[in-house]
Amino acid sequence: MNTNTMTPLGLGTFRLKDQVAIDSVRNGLDLGYRLVDTAQIYDNEKEVGQAIAESRVARDQLFITTKIWIENLAKGKLVASLKDSLTKLRTDHVDLTLIHWPSPGNAVPVAEYMGALAEAKAQGLTTQIGVSNFNIALMKEAIAAVGANEIATNQIELHPFLQNRKVAEFAKSQGIHITSYMTLAYGKALQDPVIKSIAVAHHATPAQVTLAWAMQLGYAVIPSSTKRENQASNLLAAQLHLSENDMARIAALDRGERLTSPDGLAPAWD
Repeated sequence: MNTNTMTPLGLGTFRLKDQVAIDSVRNGLDLGYRLVDTAQIYDNEKEVGQAIAESRVARDQLFITTKIWIENLAKGKLVASLKDSLTKLRTDHVDLTLIHWPSPGNAVPVAEYMGALAEAKAQGLTTQIGVSNFNIALMKEAIAAVGANEIATNQIELHPFLQNRKVAEFAKSQGIHITSYMTLAYGKALQDPVIKSIAVAHHATPAQVTLAWAMQLGYAVIPSSTKRENQASNLLAAQLHLSENDMARIAALDRGERLTSPDGLAPAWD
């Protein structure tokens, strides 16, 4: 079984469908990405699996993440739904499985679905487990259920305008890694004057600066792109080092601007 650790820069597939998803993953793998992030609700696991199968990258070189949708959180559904995901992804295991969103209204208790997720790990269906979109209170419940050492990451919205410091600091105190999604803030970060000026100084792109900022803070990032040239450019962020002054200037951009908070899904944010 793959014992790869999670790389800091992966390939996201949110909103990518059909041939677009296949092409994006195929290009990403060809360029050197080895972490691919998908989810049951993205409705593209089959396409991601096809792109991986058609690539020349060995399975043990890849780190594949998927996420369990809220309809599959119950103890009697979670493992079966993950097996279905594995069929679509054309693999016998994924490297990381996350709870995509906490159960709305706590319809399925945290202890129940974290226990089911731990069972999926025990069965060898996933190498690591974790959560997504969890606030501090929910992280505490998850820790009580399975132990902090069992929770590989909390994948949360985190970008220069929503730096989510309370959640990030609590996660760090428990040894739980943070994965930043929407790191470029739907492209807003690319237009920010501060980020643009830092980019000019480093002969870099605003996207590279933003991704480098998050990685320098210790977070993993999973930007998605349909353009091969943007994927290639984003990869170079791993080689960019920002100064303390650069980091401080970006830290000052935090304004608590949350871009995703779906009614009926979102918990009470910290």
